[in-house]
Amino acid sequence: MFKEYIAYIKDNPEGYWFKRKVFGWGWVPAKWQGWLVLFVYLFVLVSLAFTIDDNSTNREIVFMLLLPFVLLTIALIRICYKKGEKPRWQWGFPKER
Repeated sequence: MFKEYIAYIKDNPEGYWFKRKVFGWGWVPAKWQGWLVLFVYLFVLVSLAFTIDDNSTNREIVFMLLLPFVLLTIALIRICYKKGEKPRWQWGFPKER
């Protein structure tokens, strides 16, 4: 199944950064640009998490962690939608390959 999955990801004549997930709804990175976007997203979120300490107030947590998390997630979804395959529910490898 792993070889079939790799073949599915590499079958990308349109050059999508993100391909449709094989099981469920959403995307997975298919090109280096997609991986870069995902790593930058995760790096920024982890960096923001380290800014919170025991002395942080609720207001600081909302504005320094939760609000950026929501905005970054919206940005990630928009990038995936713009640079990836059209999302749809899929359960298994597509038959039209």
